[in-house]
Amino acid sequence: MTDKWIVRLACMAALMFSGSVSASGQGALQQAGTDLTDRASLQRGAQAYMNYCSGCHSLKYLRYSRMADDLGLTEEEVMNNLNFTGAAYGEQIQVAMAHAPADKWFGKMPPDLSLIARVRGSDWIYTYLKSFYLDQSRPLGWNNTLFPNASMPNPLWQLQGMQHAVYGAPDKVSGERPVLGLKVEQAGTVSARQYDQTVRDITNFLEYAGEPAALKRQGMGVWVVLFLAFFTLLAYLLKKEYWKDVH
Repeated sequence: MTDKWIVRLACMAALMFSGSVSASGQGALQQAGTDLTDRASLQRGAQAYMNYCSGCHSLKYLRYSRMADDLGLTEEEVMNNLNFTGAAYGEQIQVAMAHAPADKWFGKMPPDLSLIARVRGSDWIYTYLKSFYLDQSRPLGWNNTLFPNASMPNPLWQLQGMQHAVYGAPDKVSGERPVLGLKVEQAGTVSARQYDQTVRDITNFLEYAGEPAALKRQGMGVWVVLFLAFFTLLAYLLKKEYWKDVH
């Protein structure tokens, strides 16, 4: 076997190994189960996001008017219940927090979340919002198993309750105790099932915010498939007509 083939086989093996590692890493994520056709979920997600997340995180690539049209909301419903910054109906969804307090509390302005679902994926968002736990060693008292040492607290702690980490035995070298699991020791205002649904709704809304055109594209896709099927039938009949006298 030549050196050239050895190099090729080594590259193929490396790609296969990296793919298996990536797949195993994705296995730690929980399935969000989002559905962009569930308008009620999108409406609940928009409400939850505006109440618990928009104080720090903007959606600058989405306008209030576009959100209203896509989610079946009236201008009055949006402006009275989902707009907390005083922005005009046709403006983007900006953050309610000023830059000075953000720099003081977090060290920098919290990131815009318009494209977070396209960058991280819906399963990542869903798992992240369920992975916060109390950690007094952190500046804000919270940590996250999916994104360790995250610089934000749990925005939904009142709903979920006080979630604590279940630690394993200390590592012999570093002395650190690994987190084996999470357990809610003080219940929140909603049940675990209701909390999961709220997180799913927020994730669903952020998936929509990352690509609002996806709603219309999915609706148009059915008509495109029907058109192609009809065109295929016409092409077949035309072919039969042209070739009927050819033996």
